[in-house]
Amino acid sequence: MNQNQFQSCIQACYQCAQACDTCVAACLHEPDPKMMARCIELDDECAAVCRLAAQLMSRSSEHAMQICQLCAEICEACADECAKHQAQHCQECASVCHRCAQECRNMGATNG
Repeated sequence: MNQNQFQSCIQACYQCAQACDTCVAACLHEPDPKMMARCIELDDECAAVCRLAAQLMSRSSEHAMQICQLCAEICEACADECAKHQAQHCQECASVCHRCAQECRNMGATNG
């Protein structure tokens, strides 16, 4: 495994988790947080799976690539939802989620 690519994916996962946490906090302070419920839900799931993927990659777990593939799927779902909202924090989160999904897909393609 290319160690630089591995590190790149770990970093992308942690950055994505942080962006999702920021988006959750900001969504809760929007004028109508109920309208942001799906965004908040996906942000929370995405942050959790990103942290798990990063941890498993750091440990060289035999299941890391499978989790990376799942992470890519959840990141894309989160990005798609965030992109529906005009709030800057949602737009930024969507962008970070797309980048993380691509990094995770690259890990699976390289190691699958």
